[in-house]
Amino acid sequence: MLEQAPYAVTAANSRGRQHRDTQPLHRGEFQRDRDRIIHSTAFRRLEYKTQVFVNHEGDLFRTRLTHSLEVAQIARGIARALRLNEDLVEAISLAHDLGHTPFGHAGQEALNDCMREHGGFEHNLQSLRTVDLLEERYATFDGLNLCFETREGIVKHCSPDNARSLGDLGERFLRRTQPSLEAQICNLADEIAYNNHDVDDGLRAGLITLEQLEDVSLFAQHVAAVRACHPGLGGRRLIHETVRRMINALVCDLIETTAANIGVQQPANLAAVRRGPPLVGFSAEMGEAQRLMKRFLRTHLYQHYQVLRMASKAQKIVNDLFSAFTANPRLLPQQYQAPATGDQVRRVADYIAGMTDRYAIKEHRRLFAVGES
Repeated sequence: MLEQAPYAVTAANSRGRQHRDTQPLHRGEFQRDRDRIIHSTAFRRLEYKTQVFVNHEGDLFRTRLTHSLEVAQIARGIARALRLNEDLVEAISLAHDLGHTPFGHAGQEALNDCMREHGGFEHNLQSLRTVDLLEERYATFDGLNLCFETREGIVKHCSPDNARSLGDLGERFLRRTQPSLEAQICNLADEIAYNNHDVDDGLRAGLITLEQLEDVSLFAQHVAAVRACHPGLGGRRLIHETVRRMINALVCDLIETTAANIGVQQPANLAAVRRGPPLVGFSAEMGEAQRLMKRFLRTHLYQHYQVLRMASKAQKIVNDLFSAFTANPRLLPQQYQAPATGDQVRRVADYIAGMTDRYAIKEHRRLFAVGES
């Protein structure tokens, strides 16, 4: 295994955990974080939370679980090439969507609207809340008691108001400093993964076509290369060959551009990374190609009428559940009924955010369909 770079996160330069914990045997601190995440209840639920397509629409579409695994695979490869902490990027990647609502972005938007007068809802902060508070697995502390750097990587975006409530974790948003390179990698590995699997899932669902994608430079370049190498190839093989080449091109560009940025800045240690500019990124050409792909997906997939129809149903389910539970908290399971001094509305948001797609549909049916219980 390659020696880690001097600016990588290590157990030695970590800010540690919130609560005193025993030292792990036969594994590192960030391996322990990864293991705790994998064994969490929230991680198991990701299997039944979807990105664009609702869970019952088909068995082959990506879920939050498969997406998180793809992000982890991409991020580990990048970290290895750059001699950074592979275990940390894996832990961040596997945890980054733990707080996501059912029904993808439609569910998040609906819950944020419901919570607008109560501090709003943001899935990155909910992921942090999940690992810091909501998981109940250990005798001496709430949450998973993850290392500071893992928790830091989970929170990609944060408003100044929310940052002030996060203590040390929110300082970088207020002081405009950078997170670790490992956290920066996970942010862009997430983007690489979801853009490319949304292309794959959109084609599989028949909502976008090869002909449409051939107007997008990133796809057109690679599908042409596949056809030149494999004349007559079609169907799923053509799509898979093209998508894997796009991912490889994006990953290689990211590694090479980031290595060049590091060479220019020459950070001596982790502290220098935090004080400097963002170092992980694409070349200008590849960054523009990524933006064009994102614009295409927003226009032709996320705004497709069939996706919008399902999003409308999802938003109604979330709105109805929120209204019912806030009007009568006794409808909630006992563990989500806050004490008299607690924030009952936030506990309602916790309950809804923790639901899988199919559980939210079942809860809605139980509450609103005559004859259901």
